[in-house]
Amino acid sequence: MSRRCELTGKAVQVGHLVSHSNRKTKCRFLPNLCNVTLQSDALNRRVRLRVTAHALRSVEHRGGLDAFLVKAREIELSQTARLLKRDIEKKLAETAAPAAA
Repeated sequence: MSRRCELTGKAVQVGHLVSHSNRKTKCRFLPNLCNVTLQSDALNRRVRLRVTAHALRSVEHRGGLDAFLVKAREIELSQTARLLKRDIEKKLAETAAPAAA
């Protein structure tokens, strides 16, 4: 499993730890990944994802998984999240079409 958030694409960063004497030691900064189960209201099912704590806060701020994925860019999402986004958009289009007719 890669150390990458499935919703935001945030991954491992590389940098230096700098001491008081200005010596530099290579260091890897890992994202704060959490295994979570999120509820999709449109699909009426649960989805298990590996996301950062920051992404989890963003999902709640936007109003749930469906709203987050509709606004998210395809490039940042994992393959699982892309498929989920397409399913949600299809379902929302289906529910909107009969209401308009």
